[in-house]
Amino acid sequence: MAACALGVAAGLVAGYGRAARGQGAPRAGVVGFGVGIAVWLAVVAALGASGVLRRDMRPPPLFPLVALGVVLAVATARSSIGARLARGLPLVALVGFHAFRLPLELVMHRAASEGVMPAQMTFGGWNYDIVSGATAVVVAWLIARGQAPRWLIRGWAVLSSLLLCVIVVVAVTSTPLFAAFGSSSERLNTWIGWFPFTWLPCFLVPAAILGQLVLFRRLAQISEAAGPVRPSRA
Repeated sequence: MAACALGVAAGLVAGYGRAARGQGAPRAGVVGFGVGIAVWLAVVAALGASGVLRRDMRPPPLFPLVALGVVLAVATARSSIGARLARGLPLVALVGFHAFRLPLELVMHRAASEGVMPAQMTFGGWNYDIVSGATAVVVAWLIARGQAPRWLIRGWAVLSSLLLCVIVVVAVTSTPLFAAFGSSSERLNTWIGWFPFTWLPCFLVPAAILGQLVLFRRLAQISEAAGPVRPSRA
């Protein structure tokens, strides 16, 4: 889980660095973006390691932190940072970024098999987001070859967004506050209160949301003309 989070963080900073350089943005902005991500990861890690996020409170203390992560992701996607990412990165990169959801789902499945995470949050239960990660590789490959029609890219973007929404709903309703899948310890979503698993709802999910919104922002800039997206225009 830690490797997934750190890898996604490095990818975001590297991607923004490339997009910013291509558009003549100041280097200080790239440094600030990287520092912001590092600080957020550190804060979430510190709270997770301290045990604060595992306290039995109503609402659970993790909820406001997750909500803040989502708000930051949406705000970033709508900001000049999101605009630079949408304009400055090739479409293949914006789609391929979501490939991280494949190894993440494999890690989550392993966690469930070891009794750490409730089974309903895996692809053996109600979480099918592994499809998003696996198909991101395929769609990105087709884009790179100039063989991806716009309807395919847009359809994939919608599908992957819906699958992300599904697992978020499953995760929230699996917490002790709702216990929608049962109140036994193996059915409750309490593992995300422990570090490094806190990085999943507080960073990796917001990162996926950011990636989806930036992708939609880029797709809005693409003409509605029929035919495949050529590599030179991607």
